[in-house]
Amino acid sequence: MLSLSYFFFLSLFLTSYGQLFDQSKNYEGSSDLVDLQYHMGPVISSPATSLYIIWYGRWNPTHQSTIRDFLYSVSSPTPVRYPSVSDWWKTVRLYRDQTGSNITGTLVLSGEFHDSTYSHGSHLTRFSVQSLIRTAVASKLPLNGLNGLYLVLTSDDVEMQEFCRAICGFHYFTFPSIVGATVPYVWVGNSIKQCPEMCAYPFAQPKPFPGSGFVARQTMKPPNGEVGIDGMISVIAHELAEVSSNPMLNGWYGGEDATAPTEIADLCLGVYGSGGGGGYMGSVYKDRWRNVYNVNGVKGRKYLIQWVWDLTRSRCFGPNAMN
Repeated sequence: MLSLSYFFFLSLFLTSYGQLFDQSKNYEGSSDLVDLQYHMGPVISSPATSLYIIWYGRWNPTHQSTIRDFLYSVSSPTPVRYPSVSDWWKTVRLYRDQTGSNITGTLVLSGEFHDSTYSHGSHLTRFSVQSLIRTAVASKLPLNGLNGLYLVLTSDDVEMQEFCRAICGFHYFTFPSIVGATVPYVWVGNSIKQCPEMCAYPFAQPKPFPGSGFVARQTMKPPNGEVGIDGMISVIAHELAEVSSNPMLNGWYGGEDATAPTEIADLCLGVYGSGGGGGYMGSVYKDRWRNVYNVNGVKGRKYLIQWVWDLTRSRCFGPNAMN
């Protein structure tokens, strides 16, 4: 597996819910369980990283706007009310490569490709994502091997190998033999029709098995009114943090297996605010409509995204922390 421990955790949600969230609680308050190391590989450190979106399948323009606004919020040049998405990204930026260069502070949306014809079908494999990128590059997008990052987003009717069972998203890098260059990429799918309880938590809740002892908690209202899209944005944030700190699988991660690493967002599973862990998401905000969020974005947007491991504090951290 690649950077999939977060999503593998979600696939085990029904049977291991309490145990795994207890681990998150420990991570937030202590570094005793963490073996995060730097393996001398690159991080995405370009002064400005060019981000290319590939919209695969049929997309609602409103949903696309919500996702774009999140991406704009990562490095918005205009002031955004604290705590903001860009404040959250400052924790990601703490990570450096062996030259002392920090992770990029600027993500620039530099191109989009819309594949509404399902050119590779509606059933994808993790490997076929590279062919999908090749199609986008051959049709419209530049092949940017210098400072490019490709974000592949699939609509709610597209099935992906291991989606819902083991993954909600992943990151990797392309092979020159397929795409023409080695470039990092992220894939995230919209789970609303397939497994929102797995990949859009906490906006959807799993149904307990009889006799499991699991008691479903109150479902949280998504800040932008769309369970699938708000769930996607949290996964996108997770994967952007990890692809930036471990783009070639030899950067920042814990564990001895580079193909199944524990990365900087994996360490903070289920933690969205202070006190998070043990099945509790942490202290977050609610707006006047009782929609849940923990960061602000451009255009008055609000988002709920999980915390990441803070290298200086040796614990999970986000800008909405109470201490």
